[in-house]
Amino acid sequence: MAPSDQADDLRDLLVRDESGSGRISDVIIRRLQVNRDPRGTLTELLRADWVEVLNETLPFAQVYTSTTAPGVARDEGHWHVHQQQTDRFYCLVGTFVLAIADTRPASSTRGELLLIELAAADDAPAPLLVTVPPNTLHGFVVTSDGPATLLNFPNRLYDPADEGRVPFAEAAVTDPSGQPFSWDAVRSL
Repeated sequence: MAPSDQADDLRDLLVRDESGSGRISDVIIRRLQVNRDPRGTLTELLRADWVEVLNETLPFAQVYTSTTAPGVARDEGHWHVHQQQTDRFYCLVGTFVLAIADTRPASSTRGELLLIELAAADDAPAPLLVTVPPNTLHGFVVTSDGPATLLNFPNRLYDPADEGRVPFAEAAVTDPSGQPFSWDAVRSL
């Protein structure tokens, strides 16, 4: 199947708002309020009273940002996975599509694939916070014409022993038609 045909199958998985919450167990997509006035914008990114994304089991540990060139997928051909860490992703600049695949044996949503578009405005970050639970496969590809900047508030300090990569072929994640997952197909959405 050509990447463009596969893109048609993936299009149904792509969400651009909080409607994707619950499609994979423990994935939370929270809408952020972008406040605009003549001076510019203000967007709250993380608050202590957002108990679904910040609580005793999901504490604040660190913050980091990464910038990725247009068209680039982080870990091309591989999924990223943490055994313990929960990520909280934002898009500050540009647009990227975050893919999350649930391969957890005991999960009620095992086998599900979710694509979330995070598109920043010219004057504000993307209006979504995505919580990525441990043991879910994930990665992203930049779909904007310029670089995209990701901001993450993980619940644990960086630990290289907790971080893993799983080759796409080994993970056997497929789109709704049964085709192997491909960043090329996502790029053509």
